[in-house]
Order: sequence, then C-alpha cells, then structure tokens
Amino acid sequence: MPFYPLFVLLHVGAGIIALATFWLAAALRKGSPAHRLSGKVYLCAMAVIIATGFPLVVQRLVEEQTVTAAFLGYLLVITATGVWVSWRAIRDKQDVERFTGPVYVALAVLSLVSGVGVLALGLQVGAPLLIGFSSVGLLAGVGMLRKRQRRVQLAQRPRWWLAEHYTGMLGNFVATHIAFLSIGLPRLLPMLDGVVLSYASWFGPLLLAGLAKFWLDRRWAPRPRQASAPVGQPSPVPRL
Repeated sequence: MPFYPLFVLLHVGAGIIALATFWLAAALRKGSPAHRLSGKVYLCAMAVIIATGFPLVVQRLVEEQTVTAAFLGYLLVITATGVWVSWRAIRDKQDVERFTGPVYVALAVLSLVSGVGVLALGLQVGAPLLIGFSSVGLLAGVGMLRKRQRRVQLAQRPRWWLAEHYTGMLGNFVATHIAFLSIGLPRLLPMLDGVVLSYASWFGPLLLAGLAKFWLDRRWAPRPRQASAPVGQPSPVPRL
C-alpha cells in the first residue's frame, strides 16, 4: 500500500491529540465553552483515527494477518459506536427518537455481530484477549437494542442524554488509552513491553471505565422527592 506510512502518521498524530483533549475536556467545567471546544476537537481527532484505521486493517489483510485484521476491525466498530453515541446524545438530547434512529440501530447490530465474531475467533485460536474483549461489543449491542426497543421509557429518565453521553465517552476513554498503553507506550519505553503490560493495557482501561460508570450512574441517579405535608395539616415532626 503506497500511502500506508502516511495513514500511520495521521493515525498516530490524531491519537496524540485525542489523548490530550480527552483529559483536557475531563478537567474543564462541564458545559463551559472550553469544555465543548475541547470535546469537539477530541471527537474530530477520533474521527480521523477511525478513518485512518481502515487502511491499517487492509494492510494486515495483505500481510495475511487475519486475526489481527479482524480484531482491529472490531476495535474500529466499537470505537465508532462510542464516538457517535457521545456526539449524538448531546445533539439529540431533546429528541430520543432521533437519537435511537437508523444509525443507532445499525451500530448496535454491528457491535453485536462483531462481538459474536470476535468471540468465535478467540475460541477458535485460543486467544483469551479476544474472548474477554468480545464482551464490549456484545454488551454494547444488546444494551443499545434494548434502549431502542424501550425508548419511550428512556425518554422519561431525567438527563437520559447525559448518561448516554458519558457512557459513550467512557467507551472512547477505553479505545484511546488502550491504543496508547498497548502501542505507543511500549515503543516509548521498550523495557516495559511484556505479557503483563499487554493484558494490563487492554483490560486496565476497561476496568477503570466500568468503575467510573458505576460512580457516575450513582452520582447522576434521580433522587426521590420528599413528600411535603398537606396544607392545613400539622407537620409530622414534633415541635420541641
């Protein structure tokens, strides 16, 4: 592939920008102009990563690295899903039907099918990494299809779009940091390369994202309203 080095350069450059702007957006006050600007730059960088990722998959197929090509293609699918969901959750926060439209359903099905494919491939070649990581696409696909089916109930949840936004961004967090820890860091610090680092770089961000989602779900969970005493009736709290 004659332009392969150029695609690699663009891919790496966009990855550096994505890593920096992710943490910049995380540190800034949510909803502020600076936060929105850094988020837009981050999503644009992720779009470049996805676009330049396809030539990398083709190159692996040319080199007959079928398993690697399949896994990279799977990563592109779940990354594209996270990017789209985190973007459209903000744009469509007033219209849940538009948010869960045809593109949403297509990405859900694609995530589910690719997750099944990676699981089957991992079982066939005996790769624990593929087997374990297939759960991302499986859970994302099933969850999105359930939300599509129950979108009326989804629209009734307070700040449903916020939960969808940070869930998508956590998926982006996993993709961004896996790429850095498994590809970039070993090249910067070759002495760190090894089996332990490889598995930590793949499943570490996934574990952190799961813990972060648990914390965010608890923080933004709707709080039950306290019933006030009816007018004209004494308060149930005794006066001292």
